[in-house]
Amino acid sequence: MNSGENRQRLDKWLWHARIIKTRTGAAQFIIQGHVRVNSKRVEQSAKPVGAGDVLTIAFHNRVVVLEVLACADRRGPYAEATKLYRLIEGRLGPSLETPESPD
Repeated sequence: MNSGENRQRLDKWLWHARIIKTRTGAAQFIIQGHVRVNSKRVEQSAKPVGAGDVLTIAFHNRVVVLEVLACADRRGPYAEATKLYRLIEGRLGPSLETPESPD
């Protein structure tokens, strides 16, 4: 975990925390408007996030709310990634990269 830097790009954080499988996918997900930071819709993947920020993420079949606890220097194993956030509401699981359909 990165204690020297307090903030990190949102797309990079989502990738490091293993919320989204690829950084490019995370950037597209953000640009499409599926992520809120502290209740405000974000459409820029470079938005800085850090400890204490609350992310609301709208996936295809669920909404996940989590608190950022730390930033990371690298994309580590799952056990390391789970230390980057605290789940407030919802559940994480497979196939999270699919955003809500416009149907």
